[in-house]
Amino acid sequence: MSNTPDTAWPVRTINTKIADWLHRLGQVWVEGQLTQINRRPGTRTAFLTLRDPAADISIQVTCNPDLLTRAQVPLTEGARVVMLGRPVFYTGRGTVSLRVTEIRPVGIGELLARIERLRQLLAAEGLFDSARKRPLPFLPGTIGLITGRASAAQRDIVSVAQSRWPAVRFEIRDAPVQGPTAVPRILRHLAELDADPDVDVIILARGGGSVEDLLPFSDEALCRAVAKVTTAVVSAIGHEPDSPLLDLVADLRAATPTDAAKRVVPDVASELAMIRDLRSRSAGALRNWVTTQVRGLDAMRGRPVLAHPFRMIDERSAWLDRATSDIRRDVARLVAHEDQRVEHLSARLATLGPAQTLARGYAVVQRVPGSASTHTPDDHPHVVSSVLDMPIGTQLRVRVADGATRAAVMGVEK
Repeated sequence: MSNTPDTAWPVRTINTKIADWLHRLGQVWVEGQLTQINRRPGTRTAFLTLRDPAADISIQVTCNPDLLTRAQVPLTEGARVVMLGRPVFYTGRGTVSLRVTEIRPVGIGELLARIERLRQLLAAEGLFDSARKRPLPFLPGTIGLITGRASAAQRDIVSVAQSRWPAVRFEIRDAPVQGPTAVPRILRHLAELDADPDVDVIILARGGGSVEDLLPFSDEALCRAVAKVTTAVVSAIGHEPDSPLLDLVADLRAATPTDAAKRVVPDVASELAMIRDLRSRSAGALRNWVTTQVRGLDAMRGRPVLAHPFRMIDERSAWLDRATSDIRRDVARLVAHEDQRVEHLSARLATLGPAQTLARGYAVVQRVPGSASTHTPDDHPHVVSSVLDMPIGTQLRVRVADGATRAAVMGVEK
């Protein structure tokens, strides 16, 4: 059957065709979280709302009230369940619902097993690595806080933080901390606070609870969103034994909300006391250093070479004077001794010299070379010791004690 503007289908036809297509899907298993259970007395139908825990999506569910009554575990709003049903399209109202024939509560063991599988997956992707952890600011100006409205966790964090540092500011976002609506609200608030440039750190907090109560903080979508934000995130979920996956993804895990306030906000009293202690220690160290240096200078100034700088020069000058006097005395003694020695030698020389011999009547005869007319300055007389050196006519020079005379050999006697 063709469909044109001239042969348009009536509403009943299109609704019937949609119903036929949905009925072809057959039975399917669906997992979700119950957000509403409506048992209408006197009817054979119970109405439920099944919500996706990680997204703001839900579907209407109908079932026989006996199915709820026969459940092994009482079904309450917020419970995780797995349902077997068939999609049904009601042509009269144009609505879709899931007609279920079996409901299985997801037990604690199954929930823990699913959380463990998710933990292994996130760990394999590196979302728990310490290298990607962002450091917390030392003194945050504004703290983003996501927690339940007027909850004890909110009061504890704000009161403890303000008592430690009164100037701290908060950007508080109220959100459900359990149930099917918790994750979508928390994701929206997390994106808002991360986009705020004034927010330095974000705290996600709630008090303790059962495993089912803390399920939103092990949600995969929330863990991945926390890993992607650029602002440091602190997880303060439950008490010390509680450990949702958010603790592993967050940049810092606090044991309790009070512990989160203490670890995010420094204690002004202790910081001021530390500053005073450091100033006192620094001043004491500086005074000790100055005292040590002054003592060192005093010790150096007390040394003789600095206390009396001219003493060494005076001592050296006196030593030089003594040395000079000793040298002069030794030189004078040496000169006197040498004078006496020279006198003694002179006396001995005079005694042994030819002058004394001549004085006793002896003479020195020297032969004069050539004649008197041919004598030149280069001619020198020489002593003769034999008559053979004095032939007749030889010119002689005879030296006696008081002078010399010239003579000629007239004859020779042997």
